[in-house]
Amino acid sequence: MIRYALRCERGHGFESWFADSSAYEGQRKRKLIECPNCGSSKVEKAVMAPALKRGDKRGSGALRNEAPQTPAPETPPDDNTPIAMVSAQERELRTKLKELRDHLVKNADYVGPRFPEEARKMHHGEIDRRSIYGEASVEEAKSLAEDGVEFHPLPILPEDRN
Repeated sequence: MIRYALRCERGHGFESWFADSSAYEGQRKRKLIECPNCGSSKVEKAVMAPALKRGDKRGSGALRNEAPQTPAPETPPDDNTPIAMVSAQERELRTKLKELRDHLVKNADYVGPRFPEEARKMHHGEIDRRSIYGEASVEEAKSLAEDGVEFHPLPILPEDRN
């Protein structure tokens, strides 16, 4: 995850988190990033301070990435101004992905790190087919795919990482 300091065409500063720089670029190009102050989707990255190690106990050894302080807007938004870090379309997509994931988890057996082994046994007819989910490394997933074992990764949502 990467945090960017952003600025809209009207000069409002805000921050947002992205999976990586290409995720930011994709969302910006599709105009999915909106200024929480004015709703403008014309957003660019602002200058940020580099990550620095802290010497005090509170952040010892941790990386920090501080965005510069931005002045408050000259006029505060009225009560009817929506403030959101994600667009309505992204919020709807996240909701649908969460529903899909919840359905899969509710209706499947958790097999944990045995997932590659169990999936392979089902594929070869050694055990009865059923819905399962668990963990697999990138190498294990590649091997399963090469062997023709059908599987799909569960979507990981931002709130899962918090």
